[in-house]
Amino acid sequence: MYAMQGLDFVEQVAIWAVFFVAVGSLFYAFYLRSLILQKDKGTEKMQEVWGAIRDGADAYLTSQSKSIFPLIAVLTVVLFASVYVVPPTPEALEQFSQYDDATVTLIIGFARAIAFVMGAFASMMVGQYGMRIAVEANVRVVSASKRSFGESLDIAYRAGSVTGMLTNGLGLLGGAVIFMVMGIAAPDALLGFGFGGTLLALFMRVGGGIFTKAADVGADLVGKVEAGIPEDDPRNPAVIADLVGDNVGDCAGMAADIFESSEVTIVSSLILGLALWHATGGQQFEWIIFPLVVRGIGVLASMFGTNFVKSGQNSKSGNAMQAIFNGLIASAIFSTVLFTAAGYVYLQEIAGGWWRIPAVVFIGVVLAIVIDRLTDYFTGSDAPPVEEIKKSADTGPATLILSGISSGFESSVWSVVVIAITILSSIFIFGEFGATYVLYGVSMTGIGMLTLTGNIVAMDSFGPISDNANGIGEMAWSGKTDKATKDAQKIMADLDAVGNTTKAITKGVAIGSAVIAAVSLFGSFLVDVSRAQVSLGVSADQLISAVGIRVDDPRVFVGMLIGGALPWLFSSFAIQAVTRAASLIVLEVRRQFKLGVLSGKVKPDYKQAVNISTTAAQKELVTLALLGVITPILIGLTLQVEALGGFLAGIIVSGQLLAVFLNNSGGAWDNAKKLIEDEPKDPKNNLGKGSERHKAGVVGDTVGDPFKDTAGPALNPMIKVVNLVAVIIAPIVVQYESGASLVVWAVSIALIGILAWAIMRSKAPAESMTAEVGGSKKKSSKKK
Repeated sequence: MYAMQGLDFVEQVAIWAVFFVAVGSLFYAFYLRSLILQKDKGTEKMQEVWGAIRDGADAYLTSQSKSIFPLIAVLTVVLFASVYVVPPTPEALEQFSQYDDATVTLIIGFARAIAFVMGAFASMMVGQYGMRIAVEANVRVVSASKRSFGESLDIAYRAGSVTGMLTNGLGLLGGAVIFMVMGIAAPDALLGFGFGGTLLALFMRVGGGIFTKAADVGADLVGKVEAGIPEDDPRNPAVIADLVGDNVGDCAGMAADIFESSEVTIVSSLILGLALWHATGGQQFEWIIFPLVVRGIGVLASMFGTNFVKSGQNSKSGNAMQAIFNGLIASAIFSTVLFTAAGYVYLQEIAGGWWRIPAVVFIGVVLAIVIDRLTDYFTGSDAPPVEEIKKSADTGPATLILSGISSGFESSVWSVVVIAITILSSIFIFGEFGATYVLYGVSMTGIGMLTLTGNIVAMDSFGPISDNANGIGEMAWSGKTDKATKDAQKIMADLDAVGNTTKAITKGVAIGSAVIAAVSLFGSFLVDVSRAQVSLGVSADQLISAVGIRVDDPRVFVGMLIGGALPWLFSSFAIQAVTRAASLIVLEVRRQFKLGVLSGKVKPDYKQAVNISTTAAQKELVTLALLGVITPILIGLTLQVEALGGFLAGIIVSGQLLAVFLNNSGGAWDNAKKLIEDEPKDPKNNLGKGSERHKAGVVGDTVGDPFKDTAGPALNPMIKVVNLVAVIIAPIVVQYESGASLVVWAVSIALIGILAWAIMRSKAPAESMTAEVGGSKKKSSKKK
């Protein structure tokens, strides 16, 4: 292709190899899917429960798509028009030198808009298709539990691997195709690709998180605490909504989240790589090509590692966590060997030695494993922090909640220390060459961390698949006490407990990757601002890359304060949404219990809880997305580009600390509750299910649910949305820092109005939600 001219033969072969690896990943995903669909779907009762979950999940995703498509259409037009505000970049002019400036601008506008749609579509495909294969798998896992532990583990992990391979394949395919078409102008289009994927991930994380936790909290408070019935009891009218939520929240949301993280690291590494390509005289394409090569190696490594997740096929028990970790380590070793060898062969001309880039990539691989172990320590069932939280249940829910909060605070500190050491490692390796090299090293650390994308997504999807399977088993086997059923229930309970830990671990990795990606994007922001300043004739010693962002500038400090506050406002709105919806579900479940659902006089109406959760989730989608999109634009236009840099620094630090706290405290409360439930049932001695300690554990779990599954995970894409928007608008902000003040302030006032509308809309209860339960309340009041 024309855009690949300038690359030598080996580099062109490498790009085509990356392309075919991406396509191969998609074929491998469909191969794994075919293996799963061949498995038995179990009894008629299992399929009845499964059908209700599938219908609820499909209905939610259809409703979600209708809510977000209008905003996607508007932003596509905005991204196309954005290129007309500033002149084309030197890379775009060089890449398309046969055309005049106006035509180049048109090409870049179309490329950015199309890439945005591609990124949004790919993110949606990863989330929705991954969720659907998870739904197909959960009933088959239940059926397999009647036969063996190993077969159940195999189905659940393979289903997660389908999503992992889709995440790998679509992300790498998009990046490779854009580079093959656009050449050195690829970063202009890749910004659109990354923004589309990130925005859809934010939608899916926010919507899925609100849906799943509204249903979960409502079901637990009335079912477990008030009525004393088991989890996933078929008499609970909110149980199907809870199981649906596991799929739309954890499967669809997490897959889209990891997808956009991998794309953002590619975007930032190519922008920084392009800067280094310029710095080396436009001769060393290695800075641009090698990130794509490492991503391709990561896809192969994930395929390789999947085959190491095994347990005895005919056994009735096993160590699922160890089997899953074996696959992760196998992929890590495989990828390290390959990218080190590729670096040795390809990077011999790089300044300072070929080993530097593979070294920072390896640090990223190690970082993923360290965060895995760190999160496991603070949330795992066998670890001291969770044991301490369990012990604090002896004195009631207040001390249990305080214990979880303190554990979450501590986990945030150690997570930041690990990430700080990672960034210091890049400074140690590249520091002698300058800040851009260091930031490139950080971006390659993110690339290395996400070489294990397939494994990470598979681990996460394993959680909701096993959780759903356990729920289907509880509902389908209700009242059965034969040995085969008890053995199957034990298998399901074991897989569910491991799945709860893998979800917490992968969320920890996602948060870490989000911070690394955000730091990389911060470097891209500095590069793009400097380039825009050069185009306006700013002298070299006055460029932002030369003078930096000074904290003693009051505008910068204001930007940092607002950036630090935004994650807290965002989390507040997300948790408020869960609280309101959960309250309505509590009222709905109580209403149905009064009608005689518990005694069997009437059947539970599962659709009401599904409708309430769906309405609550859709209400917040656009509102919370606007917080991430509008705020950086407003800061840049009103306080200028230095304050926007401070804003980004504030949101990265604050968002990291808050996200880890929310994720780990919530996960620890959940596992502490499960430890109490695993005790021999003896309420008289305050042990096991039905005891006061158990009720305290349920309260802690319900407090932690929106922490770990709504607000915490949604902060990941929100941080990256803010950073991507900042990178996109940075040249515009520089262009209009002086002059056109009336236009700038008019736009700023309009944005403030939209932001105020979004905040008021978030705080107002949805009318349709009120109507769902309000009608029954009015009827009951008339009877009185």
